[in-house]
Amino acid sequence: MTDALKRLSDEGVAIWLDDLSRKRITSGNLGELIDEQHVVGVTTNPTIFQKAISSGDGYEQQLEDLASRGVTVEEAVRMITTADVRDAADILRPVFDATGGKDGRVSIEVDPRLAHNTRATVAEARQLAWLVDRPNTFIKIPATKAGLPGITEVIGKGISVNVTLIFSLERYRAVMDAYMAGLEKAAALGIDLSQIHSVASFFVSRVDTEVDKRLDSVGTDEAKELKSKAAIANARLAYQAYEEAFSSDRWKELERKGANAQRPLWASTGVKDPNLPDTLYVTELVTANTVNTMPEATLQATGDHGEITGDTVRSNYKDAQAVLDAIAKLGISYDDVVQVLEDEGVEKFEASWNDLLSSTEAELKRLAPKEA
Repeated sequence: MTDALKRLSDEGVAIWLDDLSRKRITSGNLGELIDEQHVVGVTTNPTIFQKAISSGDGYEQQLEDLASRGVTVEEAVRMITTADVRDAADILRPVFDATGGKDGRVSIEVDPRLAHNTRATVAEARQLAWLVDRPNTFIKIPATKAGLPGITEVIGKGISVNVTLIFSLERYRAVMDAYMAGLEKAAALGIDLSQIHSVASFFVSRVDTEVDKRLDSVGTDEAKELKSKAAIANARLAYQAYEEAFSSDRWKELERKGANAQRPLWASTGVKDPNLPDTLYVTELVTANTVNTMPEATLQATGDHGEITGDTVRSNYKDAQAVLDAIAKLGISYDDVVQVLEDEGVEKFEASWNDLLSSTEAELKRLAPKEA
């Protein structure tokens, strides 16, 4: 391993692991990543849990106990996932304490089937915060149109939030507005704003997957030159929007009351195209006060051969806008791309959640006490 991960951390990028499992917790692997590879947070999602629990490693005893109690499959899934998040949060607690709550966080997502139901999302977020019962938890809420008022309500109750599934610049600005509106609600209730934290998960690689598919359909030399450039351009412009929002008079007033800025988090940073450098969505998105949540393969690749050369975002706003403008001139609709990605993102998490329910239900039936 090189010291690339340390350099990345020194540049102000918080390194989070985009994965969690019972085995990773009990084997000491998560602790090793924290101690040796500068990992200071963990994100989960329905797909991660579906893969972890379906693998079976470490879940047998809890599944057997749940089966003996005759719990519903939904209760079983929540008991299992919140147990993993609680244990991971305990492992990360020293980081949380050392950073004043900025890092050392573990994220758990509301039921993705509630993504278009504001009221149910808020209720689920409150329930998850109560179930995990750790101060270093982030409740993940998707940035759907229904999710935006949910974000405001949950932040307004003093619950820290990881806003997920952000693809468009317009929606990202709405997310930052929802966050500030939530802080204003919390302040009106006398809640200590310094205890509320948030990140906004801006998805990266999937943008290239969708745009590159459309560029291939155009097929011109100009289109080929633009391949694998949209995602980084989009993320860089998101950071520009972040700088604008968190230098506004509205924000300065909240900051005077102790509020913490909502950091941009680069999500989906594992490359989907094997022809691309495997550290692309790390090395090209280095800038202060951000988070990069990486699959383990991307984390290891960055540690092994990532080239961290300083800030690669703030001097590139003009070029980033030029890339998106050039793609638009080819007839590729940005608005359509980001809407397709949001819809697919919700559908994929719903599918993973349903798969998780199905596989857990099968295990509960297998382990249920046999009637005499």
